This record gives sequence, structure tokens and C-alpha cells, in this order.
Amino acid sequence: MYKKKRDRDIRGKVLTVFKENPSKLFNFKQIAAKLNIRDGEKRKSVIRVLGQLDSQKIISQKELGKYSLLKVNKDYIEGIIEMTSSGNAYLLMQEGEEDIFIARKKTNRSLDGDRVLVYPNSKRNKGKREGEVVEILERASQYYIGILERKKDFGFVNTSNSRVFTDFFIEKEELKEFENGDKVVIHLKDWPKKKPSPYGKIIKSLGKPGETITEMHAIIYEYGFPEAFPEEVEEYVQQLDLGIKAKEVSKRKDFRNKTTFTIDPISAKDFDDALSFTPLGNGKKEIGIHIADVSHYVQPNSILEEEAYKRATSVYLVDRVVPMLPEILSNGACSLRPKEEKYTFSAVFTVNEKMEIEKEWFGKTVILSDHRFSYEEVQYILDTGDKKVSEEVSLNKKEYTVEEDVFIALQHLDNFAKRLRKKRMSKGALSFDRVEVKFNLDKEKNPESIFFKSSTDAHKLVEEFMLLANRRVAEFIGRQKKPFIYRVHDLPVEEKLANLKTIANSLGYQLNLETKKVNSSLNKLLKETQGEKEQELIDTLTIRCMSKAVYTINNIGHYGLAFDYYTHFTSPIRRYPDVLVHRLLQFYLEGKEKIKKEALEVACIHSSNMEQMATKAERDSIKYMQVKFMEDKINQSFEGIISGVTDRGLFVEIIQNKCEGLVKISEIKGDYFIYNERAHSLVGEITKKTYQLGDEVSVIAKKADLIKRRLDFILDEQKE
Repeated sequence: MYKKKRDRDIRGKVLTVFKENPSKLFNFKQIAAKLNIRDGEKRKSVIRVLGQLDSQKIISQKELGKYSLLKVNKDYIEGIIEMTSSGNAYLLMQEGEEDIFIARKKTNRSLDGDRVLVYPNSKRNKGKREGEVVEILERASQYYIGILERKKDFGFVNTSNSRVFTDFFIEKEELKEFENGDKVVIHLKDWPKKKPSPYGKIIKSLGKPGETITEMHAIIYEYGFPEAFPEEVEEYVQQLDLGIKAKEVSKRKDFRNKTTFTIDPISAKDFDDALSFTPLGNGKKEIGIHIADVSHYVQPNSILEEEAYKRATSVYLVDRVVPMLPEILSNGACSLRPKEEKYTFSAVFTVNEKMEIEKEWFGKTVILSDHRFSYEEVQYILDTGDKKVSEEVSLNKKEYTVEEDVFIALQHLDNFAKRLRKKRMSKGALSFDRVEVKFNLDKEKNPESIFFKSSTDAHKLVEEFMLLANRRVAEFIGRQKKPFIYRVHDLPVEEKLANLKTIANSLGYQLNLETKKVNSSLNKLLKETQGEKEQELIDTLTIRCMSKAVYTINNIGHYGLAFDYYTHFTSPIRRYPDVLVHRLLQFYLEGKEKIKKEALEVACIHSSNMEQMATKAERDSIKYMQVKFMEDKINQSFEGIISGVTDRGLFVEIIQNKCEGLVKISEIKGDYFIYNERAHSLVGEITKKTYQLGDEVSVIAKKADLIKRRLDFILDEQKE
């Protein structure tokens, strides 16, 4: 499995070489050299990948052992296919281009997310372009999740993913000891022509469907995240020297005698950032933002580096973390635990009485954190102005008194953070105060209750200093015009902004879409609707206008934060781009210059993709827990808000617990309802009764499907 994953990773890089040099011939040694591959196993992967690409007619062997990219007919379009639950599909086109509709019978054995070659024809389906898949260039996944249905001499695995419209045929010899009804992981072996189903091999059983441990493992596998680190990675980490050495300390700036502390959630185990505060006299202060020096341990071209790159991010499911780094690093050597000396990479600022930055310094440091705070403890100190922390909020449930220098530091840092935030908002940064859904779990990891987590001044204190470090690091390198990794956020989608303006106007609010005023106008709209009936509608539509933030070497600024330069520097324990940013920053601080920009951009694209998959996995785990929580509440009535409107019906979010379910359009009584896409509403054909995004409705929980992670509601007619 590990070898096949390595092949898939290398395949994308090999394709990039050919696409950037479409007329050139390459042998495997030249490809390996371009990708800086020296490891023997990886070189074998290159050879295998070249053979696969040749057999798939993506490249062609022009001379013995030398390949070039095949020139594809310009009428064909390459892209990613997205399946619908009906089995029909769309070829996803770039922003502004019309997606191509592909009927189920024309999908040619492709599966959701596959990279395919499509021939567009002149027909149109309901106004949309039509096409057909002529070739599968690359499978999105080799592994799928489903429930095994055993027959006498064969079996089927019915997938739980609504976008995988087919089941998988399991031959007799592959059934082995796997039990009927098990939720299993299968490997796609083949999909022969003229066969109705692909052939699969069962890799492992996850357990019985609907059980929490089974469904959490299923989410991990669905998105391709590894459960455990390979043995060779664990062995490598065990051999690392994790001690603090005098020779290494001598190369670093020493902050061990300065007031330093961490502020994190109560449940946190990996502390990757700390703050230090030192009065300098004449009203000046030194503020240090210290980040775990992960790059000290994760060295280029090591097996640990390879694993961190592949994972690219930690994944935070409700009941567990799938870490980017082994625990000995993430929770041990790299974690900035109190009373322990740690290697860090720091951004240090000298500020004056007006809280203006007069001087900045970036470099490697060593720190000794004096105290570990939770957000609740810091908020208590800020609210009460009291150095004595009560046992109700204390981490160890005992009353204690904060030392004077730490107390003063918190007061000054809170003041500076508020000034930073005010300045950021005045420049047009967008502010979404969305609450997070959290769960209290019992010993079996089942949800006992749901609570909401809002952003307090303590959260904003940490947030502003992390934003400051990220921005100033990006500015420091960006103004030197050197290759770097940026976190960028493009302008909103104009068509969606125009739709938001139309709906806001219809509700009596104004939205100015002039380029220089749109941000402040959006913030004004969000503030005016806060607490009002329209808040859910306006918040949701505003978020939908926004582009996705991604990593790239091409800086276009960060629209949402209103920064011209921005990067991710502050979370290297859980984000691979931060490790690269540390590495690049040190590289330039040492006066080095040469960087392979192409390799950086490939890493950016990979990291962005992995981040998006992690976000989906995290949402799926929340959705499962919400369905699990509602399982014993069937037939109960709840007050909710319409959180989505589609041609299938109304999505309703329960106000008291934020669990979301679907009211099918076919089950809305009293009229025939028509979907109005632009107005985000369902309208009764005769009565003209309207259900619009953001409206309050009463619903009854009808069904909780743990396997599909879906809640079904019906409208409570007695309250309608």
C-alpha cells in the first residue's frame, strides 16, 4: 500500500515535468534528476509511473527508453469529473467556464474525482453542454468504503458514498473470512469493459456499520488519510536526537530568561506557539512570537519529510486527531510545554508607547515557557482584572495567583491585540463571528451533549499575534522578490456578490459593490444583521461569495484579511506549508538564493488539496456525531432555521444544537413547490407560500441514518 501511494504522489510530479516541456524527450534518469530523486525505491517508482503513463497513452516512447507527451486532439478536454447521486456527471471547468454535462451511459467507467479526457459534442442537456468520457487518465482513489453483501460464490460491496453510483464485485477467493454486513475497505482492482461493476479486493474490515469507531475509521479511509505511521518512519523518529544541546543553543538567540507563556484550548497537547513580553524602558516593549522549530527535526530528503509532505496537515475529527507528525514530535519534542527548554523559530518586535512597530527580527531561538494558560483562564484574568484565578476555570481545578510579570504581559498584549484588530478592520478585513460546534463525549466516544464555542478576547489576542507574525514574515521575504509560499485569498465572485446585493436590498439593507468600498460595506451589512431574523441568510450568502484561500508562490494578497502579503508561519506541527516557510526563511536569512520555484508550487497545490480534504473529513465527523446525538430524539419537535434550499428540499438547522437535516420537497404539504435558485427559496405554485434561506421553521425529526450521516426532518404542521 505504501509503495502504491508513493507511485501516485510521484505520478503527478512526472506529469508536471512533461506538461512543462511538451516537446522534449526524457528518460527515467532525466526525470529523476529534474525531481531531485536519488533514493533507489523512488527511482523505481519513476520507472513504474512511466510505464503506466505509456500504457494509458498519455506519453509515448519515441526512442528506446525516452518518452514525450502525446499531443492530444485540441477538441478533447482534460479535467476532473464530478458524479451526482443519479450517476450522471459533470466535467468541472475553470471559473467562468461552463461545466460539461456527462450522461451516466457516457461516463465510461469513470468514478467521482477521476482525471478524465472528455469529448464535448454539440448536444445540450437542459441548456448545458454535453460530452462523453473517452479515457480515464488518473483515478482519484484506489480505495473505497462500503458494506459487504456475501453471496454463495461471490459478493458485492455497496459503497456509502452517494457519488459512487456503482457497487463493487468481489470474487469468491477475495471474500476470505470477511463477514456479511461488515463495513470494509476495498481496493479497485479493475473495471473490465462491458462489465457493469468494477472488481474489488477487500483490504480490511472496519467493523459493524453505525458504530462510532467504525464510522470514524471509515471517514479516515474515505479521504485517504493513513491511520498509523509506517514502521520505517517510527523507527527513524526513535533514532532522532531530541535533546537540547549546548552547541545548538549557542547558534540561537536565547529567550529562556524572558517572560514567556502559551495560550491554548484546555484539551490541547501540541503547543506550537508561545508569546514573550519584555519591558525595555522609555515606554518600549519587546514582543516575541515563538513557534516550534519543527524544521530542525524534519530535514529535507528524509523519510520523515516525505511522510509529512504526503499528509500535509493534521486532521481533527471529533473523537481523535490524525497527526501530520509522530506523537514523539507533535506532543513531545516540538510541543512548547511549560518548564521545558525548546527550540523555536521566532518573530520578535519592538513596539513604542503608541503600539507602533519600530523594529523586527526573525530567527532561530531557544525558549523556556513559564506558564501554560487555557483560553478560559486568560479570559477570566482579562474580564476580572484579578491575578487570582478561580478553581472553576483553573486547568488543575485549584485556585492560584498569576505572577506579576505575566499578569502585566497579558494586559499589554491584550491592549496591543485590540489595536491590531481595529487597524485591520479599518483597512477592510472581513469579520465572521461564526460559532464552532463541539461535543462532550462519553467513555465510548458517543456524544452526551453539544455546546458552542465562540471567539473571546483571549482567542483574539492569540489570533492577532499569529496574524502579525504571518504577515510580517511574508512582507519581509515578499518585498525582496524572492520565491516564497504565500497564503492567498482571491476577490469574491462578482455574480454571487450581485445576488447578495439583490437579496440584501429586498430586505431593506444596502450593499455598495464599488471595489474600494465593498469590504467595509460587507462588514456593515454583517454587523447590521447580527441578531436579526436575516442574519443566517446574509452570513451564509456572504460566505458563499468568498473564494477559497490557497497556497501558492504567486502572491495576490489576502482579500479576507486585507493584507498585501500573508503566509502561514505559526503552526508547523500541524501544517506542512509552515515547515517549508520556516525552511525558506532560514535559507534566505543565511544569504542563500537558489530555489526551485516549480517544486514549491507543486507543494502548494498538494497542500491546498490536502487541506480541503481534511476540512471535508472534519465536517463529516461532526455530521456523524450530530446524527448520533439525534438518534434518540426521533419524533421530537424542534425550532430551526432554513440553512440551505435546493431542488430536493429544505435544509434546516436546529437552533438549540445546530444539527442539520433535510425536509424533502415531496413531503412539504399544501402545495406544489418550485425552486427559485436566485432567491434561495421554494415557492408554492398556487398559494405563493415561500420558504427562504434564513427563515425560522418548526421541524420534527423523522429519521437518523448513521451510515449515510443524514438526518431527515418533516415540517411540524401544528406549528406552521
